[in-house]
Amino acid sequence: MNILMPSTDQKAPESPVPLTRPSAELDHLADLYQRMLLIRRLEEEAARAYAKGKVGGFLHLYIGQEAVGVGAIAALKPEDYVVTTYRDHGIAIAKGMNPRAMMAELYGKATGCSGGLGGSMHMFDAKSRMLGGHAIVGGHIPLAAGVAFASKYRADGTVTLCFFGDGAVSIAGFHEGVSLAALWKLPIVFICENNEYSMGTPLSRTMSIEDVSMKALGYGMDRDRFFADDVLSVEHRIGEAVARARDLSLPTLVEIRTYRYRGHSMSDPAKYRTQAELEEHKKRDPIMRARTELVRDGYGEARLKTLEDGVEAQVADAVKFAEESPEPDVSVLEKTTYDGPFAA
Repeated sequence: MNILMPSTDQKAPESPVPLTRPSAELDHLADLYQRMLLIRRLEEEAARAYAKGKVGGFLHLYIGQEAVGVGAIAALKPEDYVVTTYRDHGIAIAKGMNPRAMMAELYGKATGCSGGLGGSMHMFDAKSRMLGGHAIVGGHIPLAAGVAFASKYRADGTVTLCFFGDGAVSIAGFHEGVSLAALWKLPIVFICENNEYSMGTPLSRTMSIEDVSMKALGYGMDRDRFFADDVLSVEHRIGEAVARARDLSLPTLVEIRTYRYRGHSMSDPAKYRTQAELEEHKKRDPIMRARTELVRDGYGEARLKTLEDGVEAQVADAVKFAEESPEPDVSVLEKTTYDGPFAA
């Protein structure tokens, strides 16, 4: 059950709350709230489908980290690029992927974003410039640097966001990508989504320093570090780094502290942390914070109910679409396995 949905109990009409910030700002926060809630609800339905055996392979959920992806991508232009890890469903939705295409890909259906052949860890949508979903820890960071190099070579003014987890900062690919970005002054923002655990291993056992952003000092690169409690703060802080990349062609390393509410994947019972720790983090849920601010500042429960009902309709539609979509035809095997004269 979605704890963020309003109660259905009958209550007397509430007296209107006067606006405490400009309506345009409230509308923007409501839009970000809607995107975060959509991701949360899609992920919850994905988990439900996985438990029923309708989704196979691995499934790494973004529940708890929504403010990072939504806030950061809100700072981009549509033509900018995003490259991320295997915890990619939420990032894909934030970048503009159709929920139908995302859910169908999880189900392994032909209507999925990768024809049902990529699955959970390989969300890709060239139209929205979502360039993956990459399964190899840290392996995508040099690829993101390559995308940023192409932007600089073409002088087209585009920026790349590269997301990765705290476990990737000890991988060779991280150092290669960051080093080249600094050397060549590439328009890229590296975002470490530090959710405090590398799979099931806590930070204290994986890194010699707690502050990931300090690694930028070794490359002469700008850095930033903050907690993702407030989606608007994420948008503002990443916006500064995006402006640096776009206007000055300079990279930035940003560490955003966040927390996943589920295990590393659906096969992880997360027994390495206590229930008390989890509940403490849930008190700072960015989705709940955004909703609370909207109510407090006068957006209105009725408008929120309409917004949330719309999210539920989108989620139900995506699940129905995935359920009813066809499996990939056997004819795709050859052309997706071989290259050359035999590939149709």
